[in-house]
Amino acid sequence: MDVIKQQFQKHFGFPAESVKPLQGALGGSGRVIFRLAGRGESAIGVLYSVREENTAFLEFSHHFHRLGLPVPEIYVQDLDRGAYLEEDLGDTTLFDFLSANRSGEIVGPEVLAAYRSVVAVLPRFQVEAGRDLNYKVCYPRASFDRQSIAWDLNYFKYYFLRLAGIPFNEQALENDFARLTRFLLAADHEYFLYRDFQSRNIMLPGGNPHFIDYQGGRRGALQYDIASLLYDGKADLSPALRQQLLDEYLDRLAAHIPLSRDAFMEHYYAYVYVRLMQALGAYGFRGFYERKTHFLQSVPYALKSLRWLHHNVQLPIAIPALLDAFHSMLSSEKLLALAAPADGLTVRIFSFSFHREPPPDEEGHGGGFVFDGRSLPNPGREERFRQLTGRDAPVIEYLDAQDSVQQFLAHVESLVGSSVASYQRRGFKSLMVSFGCTGGQHRSVYLAEHLAANLRARGGVRVVVRHIELEKMGRDDEVA
Repeated sequence: MDVIKQQFQKHFGFPAESVKPLQGALGGSGRVIFRLAGRGESAIGVLYSVREENTAFLEFSHHFHRLGLPVPEIYVQDLDRGAYLEEDLGDTTLFDFLSANRSGEIVGPEVLAAYRSVVAVLPRFQVEAGRDLNYKVCYPRASFDRQSIAWDLNYFKYYFLRLAGIPFNEQALENDFARLTRFLLAADHEYFLYRDFQSRNIMLPGGNPHFIDYQGGRRGALQYDIASLLYDGKADLSPALRQQLLDEYLDRLAAHIPLSRDAFMEHYYAYVYVRLMQALGAYGFRGFYERKTHFLQSVPYALKSLRWLHHNVQLPIAIPALLDAFHSMLSSEKLLALAAPADGLTVRIFSFSFHREPPPDEEGHGGGFVFDGRSLPNPGREERFRQLTGRDAPVIEYLDAQDSVQQFLAHVESLVGSSVASYQRRGFKSLMVSFGCTGGQHRSVYLAEHLAANLRARGGVRVVVRHIELEKMGRDDEVA
């Protein structure tokens, strides 16, 4: 952290008065991101050890900034120490703005205006900035080529289909992947492909779109980025709005290059499919494999898009095995179970040991409850309970009999229950509750299980329980 403090002092001429980590800034990238502030000035500091990605992001940023594109200005950079300081674009993303100004599929006029501004700028990145971009710094590939597509398709196959229990014929699916790849690469792909052009990577300082997280950019086809934006998971844009914005984009694109709409549309939905598969692979890896279940909340939205494509789109190539896999996904009880609570509140309950840090807030909301159970009678001090956990009957009976434990639980259930009711009224999606004790094995586990049972009994919420220390001991599974 010292290096970004030094960078702030170097750029502004005075030290930072506060340095705060940004909640949710890590995502899946591994970056550590801070907001530094002092004397009315602020900046974003980034620490990241992958030099190649830093090089790509910084060179792209300088290039885009020279062209007047709305990206963060880079103030100071130090590639050797994996650190850079950039312009602070605030906290409001396009996704946040959309979520706050919609009613179901109906979005407010201010949201439509923001999206129209976004699609107006996209061709400038793709065409204007792409003309003389240094593609040699792209990482991990200089273009969205056969290898890049293979990585995405196999990501989907092994981390989503396999882990979701969707049956497929390996060779038949590989044959379809080969046909799909040839078809994708038949589109003109001599433009800049932003790669992750979606609502959480678009900031709205002062209501004006600015763009971040393009370090994965490379040479590629025009269709990919607009597909990423319009079929962006939880943004859940309506088909009518998608079509309106696609038409707007094509009008803007036609001002930059000679454009055949028929040629563009011939390949467009194939890129929609491959982008959805890439996203599903990421959801599967983070959710099924890494057991970060909030990533699975995006799966129902991808399935909704696949269902619409199934009924409204026919690709000009044969991919029967892949379509069979999609059909199986749409009828999978395991995946349908994810869809049921997608629009409601999820309460994530953790037990942990105070010998370690409390569980991190992976949702990025920066809130929730942390309750300290160390004041309660400790079963772990008695030999008969030492090898048991807060989920075992003897421990439960012991703690059930303690008046102090029941009083503690009553206060917790009242406090959390009040927040749950408020969150539901206000349309919030996530609440985090953590219980800590000395070892994370008895009291915290017992408390977490009791709160979970209480919330499930009242209904209307999805409850996810994780026992951090028991997982390390191989004695627990995540319970949803």
